[in-house]
Amino acid sequence: MSENSVRDADLVLFSERLAGSAVFSTLFREGMNLVEETAAYLDGAGRKDAKSLDRAASLTYATESMRLTTRLMQLASWLLLHRAVKEGEMSLAQANREKVKVKLTAAEPGGDDAIGKLPERLQDLINRSMMLQSQVKRLDGTIHAPAPDAATVGNPLVPQLDMLKAAFERPRG
Repeated sequence: MSENSVRDADLVLFSERLAGSAVFSTLFREGMNLVEETAAYLDGAGRKDAKSLDRAASLTYATESMRLTTRLMQLASWLLLHRAVKEGEMSLAQANREKVKVKLTAAEPGGDDAIGKLPERLQDLINRSMMLQSQVKRLDGTIHAPAPDAATVGNPLVPQLDMLKAAFERPRG
């Protein structure tokens, strides 16, 4: 087996290990707990909170609770997809193909002025969902980052040498 094919295999395994890491497990647990907590709030105390709001704030509440729900469902989809990788139910390549259906930037919240008029509990859930979204986006970028060119793995000077070579090979005008 060539050295490059070993390195390529190692890169894929690292990504798959990251999907199965303790970091992912913690993120998965926190994310699914946030989904459950949000659903319980919106179906319970959130209904009471919404009834006490004026008309404009009530409309904002409805809009932001839909955005929150949409965001959390997209994040839950991503988490479940990568749990399937962790459990060996699908490969990382399959997950990469499926994840295009998940929108990690779905349903960004409205402005701070509108959010500030909402019940504190809903504000907290929105803020926590945005932190979860940020963590998932970072992990997604790491797990699904394109593999570096095999020629540059192990030799950090190759990109600089390539730039020098390109500079000297430019046609002179």
